[in-house]
Amino acid sequence: MFGISGGAVIPFFDELYHETEIRNILVRHEQCAAHMADGFARASGRPGVCVATSGPGATNLTTGIANAYMDSIPVVALTGQVSCRPVPGSSYLVGTDAFQEADTVGIMTPVTKYCTQVRSAEEIPPTIKEAFHIASTGRTGPVLIDIPVDTQRDELDFNYPRNLDLRGYKPPQKTPHPLQIKKAAEMLKEAERPMILSGGGTIISGAAKELTELAEFLMTPVTTSLMGKGSIPEDHPLSLGVIGMHGTTEGMRTTLETDLIMAVGLRFSDRTTCKIPLFKRDAKIIHIDIDSAEIGKNIETDIPIVADAKMALKAIYKELSKTTSKRKKSAWYDRIEELRQSVAEEKEEEEGLKVPRMLKELRKIVPRDAIICTEVGQNQSWTAIYFDIYKPRTFITSGGLGTMGFGFPAALGAKVARPDTPVLDIAGDGSFNMTNQELATSNFHDIPVVVIILNNRMLGMVAQWQRLFYGRRYSGVDLGTVPDFVKLAESYGAHGTRVGSYKEVGKAVKEALKSDTTTVIDVPISMEDNVYPMVPAGKGFDEIVTG
Repeated sequence: MFGISGGAVIPFFDELYHETEIRNILVRHEQCAAHMADGFARASGRPGVCVATSGPGATNLTTGIANAYMDSIPVVALTGQVSCRPVPGSSYLVGTDAFQEADTVGIMTPVTKYCTQVRSAEEIPPTIKEAFHIASTGRTGPVLIDIPVDTQRDELDFNYPRNLDLRGYKPPQKTPHPLQIKKAAEMLKEAERPMILSGGGTIISGAAKELTELAEFLMTPVTTSLMGKGSIPEDHPLSLGVIGMHGTTEGMRTTLETDLIMAVGLRFSDRTTCKIPLFKRDAKIIHIDIDSAEIGKNIETDIPIVADAKMALKAIYKELSKTTSKRKKSAWYDRIEELRQSVAEEKEEEEGLKVPRMLKELRKIVPRDAIICTEVGQNQSWTAIYFDIYKPRTFITSGGLGTMGFGFPAALGAKVARPDTPVLDIAGDGSFNMTNQELATSNFHDIPVVVIILNNRMLGMVAQWQRLFYGRRYSGVDLGTVPDFVKLAESYGAHGTRVGSYKEVGKAVKEALKSDTTTVIDVPISMEDNVYPMVPAGKGFDEIVTG
């Protein structure tokens, strides 16, 4: 559990004083508590828990909860609230603009899967059970329970319910419709140039193995959205990496030539498709998603399949194997290899320390099962394109909301979930500045991670757009004086080091991976470096800029 105490949750934290089975991690900012719970959930597949007091404590959770909501991450948030019943000498406080009161349910309802306030102790056990069930079923997401302080003080004969009676909550059936499976299998058999586009739903449903097996059976290339990164090993010969505004050139060129896209567990966001008419072209679309609201919302679908991704992929594989043998290499496969080779030939070695090469060198050092987190900005896009991920739940990033400051607290949450796994946060100086106070949390609670700061003294992604599209008019991006990150790390009891070459980066990371203390590695890079490939806003994959 990640959180901060306060007046409206003192009774709850008082009970934690005697608790031995719940690990209570005191964070330094409530937003980070939500991000840590989010990172815990992404790394483990289990709901993460965060806690805050009423008023500003609860409102500080909002960004972190919204982040989890956009990426369908199961988080259970508990917030304190002012008294909901009369107190001696006064009336109830809820609704009176009392000290540290905020309409938490009203604020949080748009960014949660379910949000409620309990008014009696008897409501707490069933509501807690319901919260974890709702957060982790169907399309997963965050749930918030607002608990007035007087309710926390109440006593009851505790009875945790065995069964749930949730009127109005009916998550979709996981099993796909047999007719839709047959149609999809037939369309896949007839396609000459099929491809698979995998999203975060593939990872959430645990369908990475099924996705890879189906791709191998069909000998079809696989691309992913940002959230789907890791759903197929990126050193697999059929993997073409991430596509979208910042993705691999070979992946986006393949999308232009395909005649069938089977999309699994994604919502066709604008960052993945860029310009939808140019993305779809004449290709047929099979769309698998647990949430029927996502099918047809952003892009027209030929065969919709509302189901759990794992079950749908298993069913398609079974249906195909009845009438079709495993495909061998085809003209389409040869074309993919040709595209891959042509991209490799385009790349030229640049002078100085460049992030793409640095990330590729790091990939040789970092264990295959290490968890890689990112902040938001150039660091995120570089990592998505150039750092291969081999296993699901080992790439953690803020996709839908794009929350700067997410990566470091999420890395701490991931480390708590999987303490024996190395965890690295590839950060930008702008993002790390937003949440670096959690170095104190890392040190105090013995949660060692590795932070690699790509330090260009700028808000790099915005500066890149100003450089390319606004005549180099740098407005609101020059950070001026930035902290000495080495001294900052040391002041919190962490290790700090600054490096200036590929060799030094490698040495520092190797040492950091052996350490039982968080290490911050400051990597100064040029302010002028851009992330490529890039699809400019309003353009399609046919107008990709490679440098």
